Amino acid sequence: MSIAVSLPARARAHLNATDLCVARGGHPVLTGVNLTVSPGDRLGVVGENGRGKTTLLQVLSGALAPDSGSVHRAGTLGIADQVLPVGDDATVGDLIEVELAHVRAVLRAFDAATAALAEGRPGADDDYARALTAAESIDAWEADRRVDVALAALDAVTDRDRPLAELSVGQRYRVRLAGLLGAGHDLLLLDEPTNHLDAAGLDHLTAVLRAYPGGVVLVSHDRALLADVVTTVLDLDPTSDGLPRLYGGGFAGYREESRAERERWELAYRDQQSERQRLAQDLSAAQNRLSTGWRPDKGTGKHTRATRAPALVRAVHRRQEALESLVLDVPPPPMRFQPPELGAPHQAVLLRADEVTVRGRLAAPRSVLLRSADRLVVTGPNGSGKSTLLAVLAGVLPLDSGSVQRKRGVRVGLLTQESPEPSSRRAFEVFESAVFRAGGAGDVGLAQLGLLPAAAAQRPVRELSVGQRRRLDLAVLLAARPQVVLLDEPTNHLSMTLVEELTEALDATGAAVVLATHDRQLLRDTEGWPRLAT
Repeated sequence: MSIAVSLPARARAHLNATDLCVARGGHPVLTGVNLTVSPGDRLGVVGENGRGKTTLLQVLSGALAPDSGSVHRAGTLGIADQVLPVGDDATVGDLIEVELAHVRAVLRAFDAATAALAEGRPGADDDYARALTAAESIDAWEADRRVDVALAALDAVTDRDRPLAELSVGQRYRVRLAGLLGAGHDLLLLDEPTNHLDAAGLDHLTAVLRAYPGGVVLVSHDRALLADVVTTVLDLDPTSDGLPRLYGGGFAGYREESRAERERWELAYRDQQSERQRLAQDLSAAQNRLSTGWRPDKGTGKHTRATRAPALVRAVHRRQEALESLVLDVPPPPMRFQPPELGAPHQAVLLRADEVTVRGRLAAPRSVLLRSADRLVVTGPNGSGKSTLLAVLAGVLPLDSGSVQRKRGVRVGLLTQESPEPSSRRAFEVFESAVFRAGGAGDVGLAQLGLLPAAAAQRPVRELSVGQRRRLDLAVLLAARPQVVLLDEPTNHLSMTLVEELTEALDATGAAVVLATHDRQLLRDTEGWPRLAT
């Protein structure tokens, strides 16, 4: 919903949060969040699924009270979350009017002030000046035109009499977003705004947010949008002290500093563990000396034994105390993705597809030739057959025409867009079954891949989060050590850190890689790869 918290404040507008904490079911969701957003600031909020990003927006908007901490807002506020502020019986126009409510209030106030001025009422001059300033600050008279421009740019329904019940979820969201972008709020809170947008819509959203005069809080997994728009990043993922981090310097500054901080965290943890291991070894050596090493050679007198024993006992006690006094204040850092080596015979033709078609799904014939270490990005709009082509190459979808030939014994792995239906089997059992099916081709354990922590690996798949199931899918793919890797929207539901590590691994692997994605940052990162349009 959109909330008109006051008349436009513009230069005085701000959003300030101090030491926010929220817990649900006894578990902390947000801890120690501090932020300030002023006009011209564009704050990106990042973190894996379940880190409290949407909860934070609810607290900032006033829809949810924090357990502790405070939020102060000045100015008008618009929020695009996942719940529409009107019912299915409303129209496109009704939804737009909700988003423009504060604009209508400003114009009504201006009309009233104009009438009072014309009638010569006392104090009308000051009232008129304030009303004019408020209307001019948001260019209120242009709000409907801005909405119309946004509707067209976002490929949204423009008929304001159209019932929302006739629209898809994506169409409704685009209408709402157009209303928000046209309203000119002082403060704008957006939750995953790139969902349901095509390339033209993404370009329009990026341009509007870059030029937005108010403050913006943007929750997004879209690395390209973050790179193009944000001035500051709030990272809600785990840190060495358990508190969220604010990074300046835009998205590039966040990436650089967060990497450096993670390296410092890993180094501090290794140093701490090394010191603990050293103290434990010293204690073990002292205990061994106490039990056997202090004994003198046979025939030596009792006096020698009696004088050595107390010193060795004291040494054991000192080392025991040193080990117990070691403060373990550096928690284990997040796992790093450690992909196995995926080799293939040098320059061998691994897979060849000639003029393949699938009726109703891949109409135009397409051909693909893959050797070891080849790279290919499959492009095209939704419904053009990208997923179909990858399924054909993997051999899981029959052809209507054309042919596919694979080198004898070549291993082909496909990561589909969505995870299989979750089962009651534990994650490590699913992984081990994949290794068994691969005939022992995979000799890397699940823990070594750095994709799932030990606790998650022991849980039934149906109890894992969407992101954890996606990590398991990737582990299962790698279990077979594929020589041809087919990836359909591989960044879906993965953290940005893992996506970057995966991208680096794809660049370095000796396997052939075919990639289908709408992820704009991944497309930028693979801009040197050959393209095939579907």
